Amino acid sequence: MEIACLDLEGVLVPEIWIEFAKVTGIEELKATTRDIPDYDVLMKQRLRILEENGLGLNEIQEVIAKLKPLDGAPEFVDWLRERFQVIILSDTFYEFSQPLMRQLGFPTLLCHRLQVNEDGKVADYTLRQKDPKRQSVLALKTLYYRVIAAGDSYNDTTMLGEADAGILFHAPQNVIDEFPQFPAVHNYEDLKKAFIAASNRDLAL
Repeated sequence: MEIACLDLEGVLVPEIWIEFAKVTGIEELKATTRDIPDYDVLMKQRLRILEENGLGLNEIQEVIAKLKPLDGAPEFVDWLRERFQVIILSDTFYEFSQPLMRQLGFPTLLCHRLQVNEDGKVADYTLRQKDPKRQSVLALKTLYYRVIAAGDSYNDTTMLGEADAGILFHAPQNVIDEFPQFPAVHNYEDLKKAFIAASNRDLAL
């Protein structure tokens, strides 16, 4: 059996920090792993900004509660689940994910956790493990699954490289240019075709 591993933000749902930045008007919060490859550097920047502006988990969750998956994402996930086992490998946090995962039909999600104080302020974060997306693909391969992965950012590239086939979806041009070994597509119909092309089975749209 083949397993499809997908990034979450930018692939199936909006970038949560960008949406939060729009609401708060804090431009620095728009930075993502598309801009800053080192996730630890990025998260420390985010936590500093939250502290400086007196913002916490409640304010972020209020924004997330109003978000919807990207147009066509639920239908794409349904299509994929009929043909593959599907796992979402994300650098988001379980404290963020519930409203959006509900709208996607609760596919399996592996991500991180936040450390939140009693007053709701985000003190720190706990990674599931180092380089978690790649490590998840490695683990699946030890179970003799064939893995096809799709993502959009720098932090997805080790996952794509470890997978039997990797696909860039809706990635910025800088990522596409730096990783020409991965086919790049920009809509769900083309992503379906890319999964079919990467599969070792006789699949159809």
